[in-house]
Amino acid sequence: MLYADKRALETNLKVDLLAIREKELNFYVSNCQNIGTQAAMLSGFAFAGLMQPLPPEPEVLRVMFLMSTVSGLGLQLVTVITTTLLSMLAPGLALRGPDGAMHQAVDGMIDEYRLGFYTFILGLLAIHGAAISFVWLAFPVVEASILTTCICISLLMLYKYMRRIFIDFALPAGALDTGKFEGAEAVVAGINSGVSDAGEISTLSALISQEQQLATATALFNYRCSNTQLDAACAPRGPAADSSSTIVE
Repeated sequence: MLYADKRALETNLKVDLLAIREKELNFYVSNCQNIGTQAAMLSGFAFAGLMQPLPPEPEVLRVMFLMSTVSGLGLQLVTVITTTLLSMLAPGLALRGPDGAMHQAVDGMIDEYRLGFYTFILGLLAIHGAAISFVWLAFPVVEASILTTCICISLLMLYKYMRRIFIDFALPAGALDTGKFEGAEAVVAGINSGVSDAGEISTLSALISQEQQLATATALFNYRCSNTQLDAACAPRGPAADSSSTIVE
């Protein structure tokens, strides 16, 4: 009975810790879905640009327009694929993976989410470059100059607003908090839990630390297993391998 109660305490504590981490997972999943939706729309604009008839001259502007349009299309499609796979696979790993998979899913999603955001911004810049090339191909000099100025102002405003938003909502250095208990946070959580007995505080802190260490060990084990499988797949097989080992000897 006591053994079962102890195991139930550990299980309930682990579920509560995972619920905290789940909020972080849902945050990144929602962001990936939002970026993927906008990237799909912009890729449609870039594909429509390829369908536009272009004058034969000047050749340099034609090449610049096609390169910018294809680059914007490719970068936005990379963003769509990246965010879609993240929205599908990361929650699946967290839900159906082994013990500690939730932390592995969230930590991996943070890095891939940044990559998707960067490709989205680069694709947006490429589409603006394609627009500048197109106006010089399709319009006379006066109209092209006016439209180019408008596009440059749009880029300047885009940079200004993005920079202001990033500054206004930037996290202070060293103040980033995650759903994972790190360092002395486990001890602080045990003290702030409302438990007065020192032994119970130590036990609760130890359980939290144990769960975090288990998650880290699981991620390290999976990483080593993947490297071992890669080495085994790349290792030579058959008589050639035996002859090479004989030569080395």
